[in-house]
Amino acid sequence: MTENNNNLNSKNNSTNVNVSITIGDIKVQYNGSAESVMVSVINFLSKQIPTIALAKKISLNYAVTELIETYSNIIKITPEGPKVIPELEEHGKKKLSDKEIVALQLIASKIAKDLSTITNDGMKVSEIQSATALNPKSISSRLSELVKAGYVSRNNTKDDLESVIYRITTHGIYWLNTMIAKKAAL
Repeated sequence: MTENNNNLNSKNNSTNVNVSITIGDIKVQYNGSAESVMVSVINFLSKQIPTIALAKKISLNYAVTELIETYSNIIKITPEGPKVIPELEEHGKKKLSDKEIVALQLIASKIAKDLSTITNDGMKVSEIQSATALNPKSISSRLSELVKAGYVSRNNTKDDLESVIYRITTHGIYWLNTMIAKKAAL
């Protein structure tokens, strides 16, 4: 459950109060004395807030602000487009694999799209190659592995191979977060 809208509208008629609360798909309305409505609202919110907190614990979704916070040391949005700049190597940390660099480039593209600096978060193999300078055959192999694992989605826009678009999945972001955290801890 996500909190989409939390409107408390109260109208005070000398002794009666009318309060409407909307949280996601749940909508409730309380009418009566100020005291009874206040008790009802507090009871309702005290039951809903733990539910929302619990739902957030099992919900897997990454906001652009969270991605930027996590990857700001390795991903940069440049005038030429989003780029992976692996600074981990400079600090004596373990080097990023080609698979991780490809996934990072797709996350960089997602961040750039969410920031409205580009219009599409999907990338072609040639675009990934241009951005990362990795060997195209290595990119193709790593993308196949990432797609097979469910970390990247593959969309064909036409029949030819060059029109295939790749995007990072939520599961792919989770996987990469785990891999980067392990390397940063070493």
